[in-house]
Amino acid sequence: MTGPDPGEKRGARAWRKPSFIANPLLRYGLLVLLAGYLSWALATLPFNWERIGEGLPRAASIFGGGFPPNFSRFDLLLTGFTESLQIAILATLLGVLLSIPFAVMAARNIAPLPIYLLGRTVIIVSRSFHPVIVAILFVAAVGFGPLAGILTLTLYSIGFVGKLLAEEIEEIDWGQVEAMRSTGAGYLATLYYAVFPQILPRQVGLSMYQLDSNLRASAVVGIVGAGGIGSTLMNAFGRYDYDFAFAILLVIIAVILISEGVSGWVRKRIW
Repeated sequence: MTGPDPGEKRGARAWRKPSFIANPLLRYGLLVLLAGYLSWALATLPFNWERIGEGLPRAASIFGGGFPPNFSRFDLLLTGFTESLQIAILATLLGVLLSIPFAVMAARNIAPLPIYLLGRTVIIVSRSFHPVIVAILFVAAVGFGPLAGILTLTLYSIGFVGKLLAEEIEEIDWGQVEAMRSTGAGYLATLYYAVFPQILPRQVGLSMYQLDSNLRASAVVGIVGAGGIGSTLMNAFGRYDYDFAFAILLVIIAVILISEGVSGWVRKRIW
């Protein structure tokens, strides 16, 4: 038995993944345009290097003043974090509950076109603005305090969870839906028995992730007066209490780490 012909080995061609843009002129032309745009953007942005140089010693003073962190006002810190936790939990519950009907409305495979457009519009509007901008609007509308934070993060949760749930509904196994319809089941019964069971694991995972995200966001929106630990942090910086501000930042990091661990444990238990 003879082996393979060496000539055939030399002539063999290995498969290569095709380029995303097949036309080489277009591909390299886009790279040149991108490099040109980056060069133009860096050259035209108004960087004040003198001010940056003057700010470095001030930054060193701020970081130096933060060590060692000051936990002496633990009661004030605990009060702020308790409020942030309450804001995050309430906003997550409200946002997730409200995102379900909007996700159903925004799923093209189970919603008529007018309802689909309405649902998509609500989700797009909810995702169009940063939570800080929305928090400023709600602070102006309902005043300073946790209510503005709850409303802000509820709207933020609807946009994020609703979008991903709608995409999950559009990818469900349609055979279960047809089986329910063949038995004469109505629209709500089909949703309850054929659609929701398929998206439940994804819904739980998104809810846990959104709780983590709202915990972080509650500290940010508090800076503009929407309650929570962010207000305490902003006041600490305003009084030049850098050691207390650094203690707040450390606690924020610790809380996020704990929430990540708890959410991971819950997801493992579910699946």
